[in-house]
Order: sequence, then C-alpha cells, then structure tokens
Amino acid sequence: MSNMALLLRSLARQGVCLSRPQYGVLCRHAAPMGTTAKEEMNKFWAKNTKLNRPMSPHITVYKWSVPMMMSITHRGTGVGLSGAISTFALAALVLPGSYPYYLDLIHSLSVGPYLIGLAKFGIAFPVSYHTYNGIRHLFWDMGKGLKIPEVYRTGYTVIGLSIITAVAVAFL
Repeated sequence: MSNMALLLRSLARQGVCLSRPQYGVLCRHAAPMGTTAKEEMNKFWAKNTKLNRPMSPHITVYKWSVPMMMSITHRGTGVGLSGAISTFALAALVLPGSYPYYLDLIHSLSVGPYLIGLAKFGIAFPVSYHTYNGIRHLFWDMGKGLKIPEVYRTGYTVIGLSIITAVAVAFL
C-alpha cells in the first residue's frame, strides 16, 4: 500500500476528516477496520517467503528477448544522445576558441584512420539505431506491426539498417 493510503487510513482511525470540516461528525464515529495495512503487508511477505517466491518483477523471472533488449537499448541511446548533445552544447558555450580550432586539435592528435572510423561508428550507430527504432515506434503508435512475428521482423530490420548506416557513415 502506498504511504498516502497508510496516512489516510491512520487519520480515519483517529477520527480526522480531511475532505470537508462540516462532515467531521461522520468521520469521528467511523468504525475501525479489521486489520492495519502494516499487518496485511506482513502477512503478504510472510506468505511469499514461506513459498520461496522471488520478488517480482525481477530480472531472473523474465526470459530475455530481442524486443526487450531493443527497448532497453532504445532508452539507453536516447539518454546517451541527450547527454552527448547537452555536453557538446555546453562545451560550445563555455570553452574558448571556435569549432575549427578544436577540429584542428583533433586532427593534430594523429590517431589514425582506424580509430577515427571506430569513433565515427560509435557516434553513428546510436543515432541511426534511435532514429530507425523511433520510426518503428511511430508505426506501433498507428497500430501497425504489433503482432509478435512482425515485432521480431521489424526489430531485426532496425538492427540491420542501423549497422549498415553506421558502417556507411564511418567510411565517409
């Protein structure tokens, strides 16, 4: 039970009426309930402990699936992209110099084409994945592609398109 429900229950037992003062007479003479919420909660947990039930939802209860992993990845890429864009914008405002200065600084590091390609892929994959999966979610919002085989098919399509797009961008 929520904390608010427990608070309201305890106030009702003490005869306090929160809604309207003119109805306070009705609340003062309310009969107490049989058990308290704390007692009910204790009975619930005792039963679950005795039956050796796991706390649910728990990560061990569910079988991992492609849609589950894609949902987690979609949320992660959204948070990551928001954080990266915010950090880049803040850096652009605070750091001295201009964009060409920092671009020349990166070129002067001589990190090699493989590391630059990996960095490009690392930036392009979350952007392309979040974009394609967002389009997939828009179709779901329209009620299309919600059957389980379609969910898996579109999921694999999003993953494939994201990899192809990220590799193509990395080779630019």
